[in-house]
Amino acid sequence: MKQFLFPAVFFKEDDKYIVLFPDLNITAEGDTVEEAFLFAKDSLKVYCSYVEKYELEIDLPSTYENISAKNPKNLVMMIDCFVMPNGIKI
Repeated sequence: MKQFLFPAVFFKEDDKYIVLFPDLNITAEGDTVEEAFLFAKDSLKVYCSYVEKYELEIDLPSTYENISAKNPKNLVMMIDCFVMPNGIKI
């Protein structure tokens, strides 16, 4: 099993919470921070599963410090996921 860990930026837009993974250019959204977090975690797992299945290269993630310094007004969290090598599901 392989673990991936990426910083995610949370911000509120209208009545939704948007989550952006700046290193991956993927987003998720939810009505609450908790819901947005869960959708972001699912999105990250799908992305990383695809990367593993097709044996694609993925750059190392930015550090928490770099992302939070660029986004001082927003909440920044590190989000992880676990995937099986080559897309094997458990």
